[in-house]
Amino acid sequence: MSAKNEAQDFYQLTPDQVLDSLESIGLQPEAALLALNSYENRVYQFRDYDDNKFVVKFYRPNRWSDEQIMEEHRFSFELAEAEIPVVAPIQSQGKSLFQYQQFRFAVFPCKGGRTPNLDDDDTLVWLGRFIGRIHLLGESDLFSQRPTISMQEFGFESVDYLLQNDFIPSHILESYSVLAKQILEICQQKFSQVGEYEKLRLHGDCHPSNVLWTDDGPHYVDFDDSRNGPAVQDLWMLVTDNSNKHQWNKLLEGYEDFREFDDRELNLVEPLRALRMLNYSAWLARRWEDPSFKHNFPWFNTSRYWEEQVLSLKEQLAELQHSSSFNY
Repeated sequence: MSAKNEAQDFYQLTPDQVLDSLESIGLQPEAALLALNSYENRVYQFRDYDDNKFVVKFYRPNRWSDEQIMEEHRFSFELAEAEIPVVAPIQSQGKSLFQYQQFRFAVFPCKGGRTPNLDDDDTLVWLGRFIGRIHLLGESDLFSQRPTISMQEFGFESVDYLLQNDFIPSHILESYSVLAKQILEICQQKFSQVGEYEKLRLHGDCHPSNVLWTDDGPHYVDFDDSRNGPAVQDLWMLVTDNSNKHQWNKLLEGYEDFREFDDRELNLVEPLRALRMLNYSAWLARRWEDPSFKHNFPWFNTSRYWEEQVLSLKEQLAELQHSSSFNY
């Protein structure tokens, strides 16, 4: 089956197939399924007849190999065994990755929570401690199957894909191309100036929506983007303004209760932000044949979108050009 056909089948995953998949591993779901806000994978909340709530995730074809998914699961299990509050997949007969027909899936306990208040000092300190604990375990080994955050994948390959596949309108193609080249050059310089830094296993996509806060504190969900990289990758999205030293100090105050932080990595924040911007556009472009993306992102691939991207990249280029070394 071609990758395109697999993507179409994935889009057309039916409620009956979801329920049959769950029953194939011994779960007894009620008929009702609640589709959750996920685009890369297909994610549904359900409850069984004992009123236990779960989340099932169907993995997008041709993104991660079975071995890469299992590395994500093993990392979650290690964290959970260390009593670090993460949501790890459930196991049945010693397995956590299952297959039904052509679909691969995993099931997780459903844990509620709210988005953390990043303007609260105590919350930032607590989050810092939490991430410090994750990284203390994460540095004990590296992923062997999952990739490492790199300029090549997030930067150069993203820009090449956009330029080579006719996504950018002709009237701003040159502007986008020049801007992207300048940004990548400065990002390379920034990484070179920092030099060698320790790489460790990360959550990888540590934005506030992936942290659920309860009265007992935070827990992390969705390790789907786990990979190797610098510690700061799991921190910078939790700071609302990179120039806000107070927020950084509170976050790192908690972090360094468990693990020393290399302050040089603060100089990677703006390059990592720039790479995320470039990679996000390429991610949407690579998924554009999936009908759910055209439905959920109707503004993508319009002239207005690309014009706004040029403006955003100009602002990010200025930030990169004028950002100086941090001294905390």
